[in-house]
Amino acid sequence: MDGSWALMRSAMRTADAPSGVRPGTFRRVLGFARPHRAKLVLFLLLTVVSAVLAVSTPVLAGQVVNAIVDDRDVSIVVWLAVVIAGIAIVDAGLGLVERWQSARIGEGLIYDLRRAVFEHVQRMPVAFFTRTRTGALVSRLNNDVIGAQRAFTSTLSGVVTNVIQLGLSLGVMFTLSWQVTALALLLLPVFVLPARRMGTRMADLQREAATLNAGMTTQMTERFSAPGATLVKLFGHPRAEVDEFAAQAARVRDIGVRTAMATRWFMTGLTLVSALAQALVYGLGGYLALTGHLAAGTVVSLALLLTRLYTPLTALANARVDVMTALVSFERVFEVLDLRPMITDRDDARQVPEGPVRVEFDDVRFAYPSADKVSLASLENVSTLDSRGGEEVLHGVTFRAEPGRLIALVGPSGAGKSTIASLLLRLYDVEGGAVRLSDVDVRDLSADSIRRTVGVVTQDGHLFHDTIRANLSYPRPEATEEELHDALRRARLDHLIESLPDGLDTIVGERGYRLSGGERQRLTIARLLLAQPRVVILDEATAHLDSESEVAVQAGLTEALAGRTALVIAHRLSTIRAADQILVVEDGRIVERGTHTELLNAEGRYADLYRTQFDEAPTPV
Repeated sequence: MDGSWALMRSAMRTADAPSGVRPGTFRRVLGFARPHRAKLVLFLLLTVVSAVLAVSTPVLAGQVVNAIVDDRDVSIVVWLAVVIAGIAIVDAGLGLVERWQSARIGEGLIYDLRRAVFEHVQRMPVAFFTRTRTGALVSRLNNDVIGAQRAFTSTLSGVVTNVIQLGLSLGVMFTLSWQVTALALLLLPVFVLPARRMGTRMADLQREAATLNAGMTTQMTERFSAPGATLVKLFGHPRAEVDEFAAQAARVRDIGVRTAMATRWFMTGLTLVSALAQALVYGLGGYLALTGHLAAGTVVSLALLLTRLYTPLTALANARVDVMTALVSFERVFEVLDLRPMITDRDDARQVPEGPVRVEFDDVRFAYPSADKVSLASLENVSTLDSRGGEEVLHGVTFRAEPGRLIALVGPSGAGKSTIASLLLRLYDVEGGAVRLSDVDVRDLSADSIRRTVGVVTQDGHLFHDTIRANLSYPRPEATEEELHDALRRARLDHLIESLPDGLDTIVGERGYRLSGGERQRLTIARLLLAQPRVVILDEATAHLDSESEVAVQAGLTEALAGRTALVIAHRLSTIRAADQILVVEDGRIVERGTHTELLNAEGRYADLYRTQFDEAPTPV
C-alpha cells in the first residue's frame, strides 16, 4: 500500500511541474479519503489476495506440463486442474466483493465531494453568483467530482493490484530462471520513458476538455432556461447559436480523438514490446529446455508469468496518466473549495433580540467587491480576473426605522436602493459605518437569525421548478395546511389554487413561468406572509401586478405589515404615500427625507419625481 501511494505521489509531482497542478493537492486528496480508510484497507487487502491468486495460476500450469512430460500419475494432473479451477472460482468471487467495495468507496467519495462543494457554494456571496457561469459551476459539481472519484476506485485498485502482481511475478521468475528474467527486463525502459511524457500530455488534454465541457454546459443551461429560450426566439439567431455550440462540441470531439489516438499509440507500443519480450522468453527458454537446463513446464510458467509482468507494467504506465487526470479533476474541485466566502458567522454570533425590531443605518459606506475577491477566472471564462477595487456606491447613508414603522426608499434606477436592502440582509458587509437590528450590528448576528427575522419579496418573484406547496412552504417546511391556505387567502391567491386540478401540488415550471407575472408575485408575497418575519423588505413587490391585483395584494400586505418594521423600495410613488418616512436616494446618498406631504410641499427632488410619474404638478397640502 505504501508503494502504491508513493507511485501516485510520484505521478502528482510529475504533474505539478509541467501542468500546473498545485502542490499539496495529493495531501488534500488523502484528507477526503480518511473517512473511508477502513473500507480502503479492506479493499486493498482484497486486491492483494487477487494479485497473489493471479500469479499462482501460471506456476500451477507449469506443474501440469511437467507432470505430463514426466509421465506422472494421472491423479496429480487432475488435482492440479482442480486447484486451478478452485483458484478461478475464488478469484471470481473476490472480484465481485472487490467491485462492491470499490463502488461503496467511489460513491461515498462522490457524495462527500458533492456535499462539500454544494455546502461551500451556498455560503458564497451574491456577487459570486452574479459573475459565475452557472454551467461551469455545475460542471465542477458533476464532471470533475466523478473524474476525481476514479482515483480511489479504478486507479488506486489498479496500482495496488499491479504492484503486487509485478513484485510476485518478478520474484517467481527469478526463482525459475534468472537468465530469462534478465533478458525480459532489458525492454523495461521502453515502458517508463513514454509513460512520463504521455502522462503530462494527457493531463493537459483533460484540463482543456474539462474547460470546454464547462462552456457547453453553460450555454445549454442559459439557452435551455425559459427566459433564455424566449430571448433567443425573440432577438437571437438560432443558426448562430447552433454554430457556436457546434464549434465548442467540435473542439471537445477533436480533443477526444487526440486523446484516444495518443492512448492507442501508447498502448500499442507497450503491447508490441510485451510481445517481443514474450518471443525472447520462448526463444531463450526453449533453447534452455532443449539443452536440458530448464524443464518444459518452467518455460510455460515463465511465458505465462511474463504476461503477469508486462500487463502490470502496462497498467502502471497508464496509471500515471489516470492519476494525473484525476488530480486535474481534484484540483478543479479544490479551486472552488478554496474560494473563501466573504460573509461568515462569527464564533460568538448572536441572535436578534426578541420583540419588535428597530432597523438602523449608521453612516454606512459601501463598495462592491472586486472580481478577484469573489470569483474565479475559470468560472468566468476569462484569463485574468479584474483586481481593481470597486468604487464606493453608498456614501454615509444614515436613517432609522423604529419598530412597526414603514420606511420607503425612492429614487432613480441605480441610486443604491436595492444595495441598502442587501446590506440589511447581510448579503454584503459594509465598508464603513454599521447596519443594526435592534441595536446589534448585523455582523455580530448569525445568518440563520437574520433570515428568520427579515423577510423579502423581490421584484422578479423567483420560484423553483417545483410545486406551489414546495415554493410556498420554503421558509417554513413545517407549516400546516391551514397556515398555507391562510397565506394564499391573504395574498388573494386562494381562488386560483382552488381552480387548479392539482391544487397546491401543481408544478409551477422553471422560475414559475407556468403562472402569470402577477400570480408569481402574489405567490412570493404569500410565502412572505407564511414566514411571518419581524422585518419586511418589499423590493418593487407589486411591480408586475395589474391595478385590480395590486389593490388586493396591498390589502394583504397592509395586514401583514401591521406591527412590523418595513423597508419598501418603490418606483410607483402611489404605493408608498402612507409611509411613515420617505427617503429619496440619489447617487448613493439620501438627499431628502420626510412624509409624502412634507416632500411634496418642499418642492424638491421627490416632487420632481412625482410630477414626472403622474405628469401633473404636485398639489401642496
